[in-house]
Amino acid sequence: MKRAVRTMISLLLAFAPGLAGAQGADPGDDKTVIFAPGDPEMTAATARALARLDGFLALAEAPPSGTDRFKLKVQVRDGNVTEHFWVIPFRRTESGFVGILANQPEQVHNVVLGQNIEFTRDDISDWGYTRDGRQVGSFTVCVMFKKMSKEEADYMRGKYGFDC
Repeated sequence: MKRAVRTMISLLLAFAPGLAGAQGADPGDDKTVIFAPGDPEMTAATARALARLDGFLALAEAPPSGTDRFKLKVQVRDGNVTEHFWVIPFRRTESGFVGILANQPEQVHNVVLGQNIEFTRDDISDWGYTRDGRQVGSFTVCVMFKKMSKEEADYMRGKYGFDC
């Protein structure tokens, strides 16, 4: 089996409460950033997210006051291409999870925006939620900011409540 030649990660719905363009999200803020497979910073961010996944899932099942916008980032493979998407909302099932794909695919063609997708824990690459208007989790997004212009990253941090 060939290794993915390209990994694309969508940014917008780390922040937005619904689908791209919905409920006040600015579709112009949706960014896709390409990372080489095995990128050390992205690998470390994913490992950090996965190390805290159980705590996040427990919190998502009984959200405390002041928290909302619980989301999972999952990878979807199509041939040699892997693209990561936010899934909002999501829920557990007997065999894993199900949720709504919340980003527009750019490289994979086996899913579409708004599609209900099933996935397993092995497909999860990040998670996040909002607490009192500030982002918690979304570890991969902080890595993505490093590949943006300072102005663009500062805009996204300020608009969506990131502290990284």
